[in-house]
Amino acid sequence: MWLVIVLIVVGILLLLLEVLVIPGTGFAGIAGFVSIIAGVWIAYAYLGSSTGNIVLFVTLAVNVIAIWIGVRSKTWKKAALVSTIDGKVNTINDINLKVGDVGKTISRCVPMGKADFNGNFVEVDARVDFIDPNTEIKIIKIDNNKIYIKPLNK
Repeated sequence: MWLVIVLIVVGILLLLLEVLVIPGTGFAGIAGFVSIIAGVWIAYAYLGSSTGNIVLFVTLAVNVIAIWIGVRSKTWKKAALVSTIDGKVNTINDINLKVGDVGKTISRCVPMGKADFNGNFVEVDARVDFIDPNTEIKIIKIDNNKIYIKPLNK
């Protein structure tokens, strides 16, 4: 009898693991179904048909209750990741950058990177060049909030 209970509980736990943790239909889901079916089959084969019927109906009831709890929206709101993105792109209007301004790269631009213009750190685009850190650069174009640069000595 304990083997039947262990197989069914392990099967239900594997199915929960598949639904909540592991995406897709993989090993845990298939192993969960096989474990539940093996538990019910062992109950019928070794414990008799009346005990097998009880095990089958209890297993079905537990699965139906689990599905009912799972489809409620409150359950998924508790399990879902809720986050807000409060980052922003370059706000060039706030720092008064213009074409021709000279600055220095902070990170390697491959082709995107960070640069310092008069103490203002902004994301820049070197288009096709790779520019090393601490290289003097010049703004060649500003398009919306995107700043295009080139090395000062080119």
